[in-house]
Amino acid sequence: MSKTEADFILSTQHLSKGFKGFTAVDDVNLNITRGHIHALIGPNGAGKTTVFNLLTKFLPPSSGKILFNNQDITSLDPAAIARLGVIRSFQISAVFPNLSVLENVRIALQRKEKNSLHFWTSEKVLNKLNDKAIELLASVGLESFAYSKTTDLSYGRKRALEIATTLALEPELMLLDEPTQGMGHEDIDLVANLIKKVSQNRTILMVEHNLHVVSKLADKITVLQRGAILTEGDYATVSANPQVREAYMGTETVDQEVSA
Repeated sequence: MSKTEADFILSTQHLSKGFKGFTAVDDVNLNITRGHIHALIGPNGAGKTTVFNLLTKFLPPSSGKILFNNQDITSLDPAAIARLGVIRSFQISAVFPNLSVLENVRIALQRKEKNSLHFWTSEKVLNKLNDKAIELLASVGLESFAYSKTTDLSYGRKRALEIATTLALEPELMLLDEPTQGMGHEDIDLVANLIKKVSQNRTILMVEHNLHVVSKLADKITVLQRGAILTEGDYATVSANPQVREAYMGTETVDQEVSA
């Protein structure tokens, strides 16, 4: 069945970005299907982070359009896009390492309630926020760490906390930038399983270098090379493409990484 516009939560039309004569993103047409996990991969310098910055309007495009739920959001600022439900993980990551895990999630909830600076909020309101924060922590497996200092968490659990604070803003579309970067195998599996769990009834767009994670999670993959889309499809299709093997991973790396 062919996809209609209503199936796509986010689309770009001829999206481009240039920097003083250098084209970082070149005529990119993305279609992110509602309810899917969509991975954006490519070699270093392919334009993945620039695309993320364009989608969340941390950078203005040189040309092209960005549509969210068929609404043109190209001219909106980052805060307006976040209010619509497009949330990038680093925007609300745990930036208070000396606060407890619970307090970090509560601050994200306060932001959602538009009273993020009201640290003197009444005990009744705080208790309500605490209940919701505990619920969110339970959803990412951190309930037992609620009163731990954030700085004491392992790297993988810090990323789980980042996802919890993202969920506090009730995203319709989550953008995750290298969620397993720098992790050991145990933490990678923890975060990959968590992403799969929280993807229920949500759409996720992720940049990810770990091909095992991509093969496990992604419904669709877009491969970028030199700022342009090289190919798209499911993992089997993309990993069999000789151009992808040559440009992104080397001729043998695909099979080696996934079997690792």
